Amino acid sequence: MFQELIAKMAREVEKLSYELNVTLPFEIRKAVELGDLKENSEYKAALERQQFVQARLGQLTQRVTKLANIDIAQISADRVGLGSQVIVEDEETKARESYELVFGDAGELQDGHVTMASPIGLALQGKAVGEQAIFKLPKKIRRLVIMELKTIHDRSADELA
Repeated sequence: MFQELIAKMAREVEKLSYELNVTLPFEIRKAVELGDLKENSEYKAALERQQFVQARLGQLTQRVTKLANIDIAQISADRVGLGSQVIVEDEETKARESYELVFGDAGELQDGHVTMASPIGLALQGKAVGEQAIFKLPKKIRRLVIMELKTIHDRSADELA
């Protein structure tokens, strides 16, 4: 799971590095040739994109470093943790929901994914089947019972991709 995620991020780093070191300098040079930089929208857009790309590269580098340092052996085999798929039942409504705990930011989440740092992710971490996860929302408190759990150790490589 982590190696595939690191590879995906490495591809993005490569693409952004090319843009930062080749494409954007060319666009900035071209915009400078147009003259007056105060009212040159192409120049301003290229500089803004350059700042964005630099920030994203920094963020990706930091995430790759964190992922590379995760020891899967340290993740519990019988409790909710990173990479776990969990089915919960809301005690109030009896509705069942499925979540997968992921290491990521909101821009990369897929349906059913929750980050480890989100309120629901924090509430679910460390819980076993049959235990209750409680977390506070702005208008109410939710109580979820863990009904089924597949940890990262139970899941195949295909499921984690």
